[in-house]
Amino acid sequence: MNKIKNILYLSYDGMTDPLGQSQVLPYIIGLTKQGYRFTLLSCEKEERFEQNKSIIEKICIDNNIDWQPVFYTKKPPVLSTVWDIYKLNKKAKQLHKKKQFSLFHCRSYITALIGLGFKRKHNVKFLFDMRGFWADERVDGGIWNKNKFPYKQVYSYFKKKEKEFIIESDAVVSLTYEGKRELLTWNIKELNESKISVIPTCADLKLFNLKKTSKERTLELKRELDLQPTDFILTYLGSLGTWYLLDEMLDFFKVLKTKNKQSKFVFFTADNPQLVWTSIKDKNIDSSDIRVRKLNRNEVPAYLSVTNLSISFIKPFYSKKASSPTKMGEIFGMGIPMVCNSNVGDVEQIVSENNCGIMIDDLNEVSYLEAVQKIDSLSVYNKSHYYNASEKVFSLEKGIENFNYVYKQILGE
Repeated sequence: MNKIKNILYLSYDGMTDPLGQSQVLPYIIGLTKQGYRFTLLSCEKEERFEQNKSIIEKICIDNNIDWQPVFYTKKPPVLSTVWDIYKLNKKAKQLHKKKQFSLFHCRSYITALIGLGFKRKHNVKFLFDMRGFWADERVDGGIWNKNKFPYKQVYSYFKKKEKEFIIESDAVVSLTYEGKRELLTWNIKELNESKISVIPTCADLKLFNLKKTSKERTLELKRELDLQPTDFILTYLGSLGTWYLLDEMLDFFKVLKTKNKQSKFVFFTADNPQLVWTSIKDKNIDSSDIRVRKLNRNEVPAYLSVTNLSISFIKPFYSKKASSPTKMGEIFGMGIPMVCNSNVGDVEQIVSENNCGIMIDDLNEVSYLEAVQKIDSLSVYNKSHYYNASEKVFSLEKGIENFNYVYKQILGE
């Protein structure tokens, strides 16, 4: 690259949130090494900011990233988001005046509003990194009720803007091939297949690497979690809200328990553990079979090593066509198979083509029993098999390489 390009990366997700640390910073760090100079504008939750500010500052300083945080506003609904957009836009104007960015990399729809404005007014290159069908996710997740004012108007506004982002951006990134196929059915005459790149949520396989945790360490963590060496450990990694089917995952565990009395279910989540304890009480599951642990990101790989099988059941709504669960690459990277439900992004294709676990079409007891009976068949594959699948599909290096290619296309290099 002849001249270093200034990039403004805009994220409505905070860098002090787990998502920012797993799905924003690793890409930017990698792309910085390709010769780009990044300014990172993010919206931070005050409590998380106070807890993790120094960690993120050090990462950014060490990697020559100019981090420019603003604070996230939670209430009132809708108006708080309008206020956040105003703050982000104001900050972006100040930064652009000073740095004259070559490209606005806009992560999801809120920041794309800003990118579109700069594209129209200043002809700055604009990457619409859409992440998923955000407006439809808000409806499917029960966050916006389309039958109520003002959500009906807000939904219509963002669906209109969605098409403008797609048409007027210089490139579009989708997390899934299923999402790309869906976009191409929308009959947007200005959209062609070559404009959409597919880059799934990638995993840092230097961190989530089965070779980094010794057998001795795994046994030590089992003892810490009060697990026996012979227990069969089902784990769940990640948040429990909105999209994830906790009740159905507990129902699966109950079926597993009938077939393997030594089964335990361990949750690694930052969410309120009471969600789990209340649900198992309703399901008449013995609390001695359940563990809930909150971990920081660097602790997750070692604790995952206690796992025999991991589970992820997601509500299979329309918007999930464009969803790529972050946890998949991380779990496979630790040499662990998964049991998942179908109709979620490219999950079924990835699991089936790479023999990485068990797919369930119907979330009911009959299907759970069939799935449990398939668990033994997974033993024909060693841990390296799952790691290799993660490297093939979810490699962070591959994701960085793909973003670099998109940048070069946009910037004419």
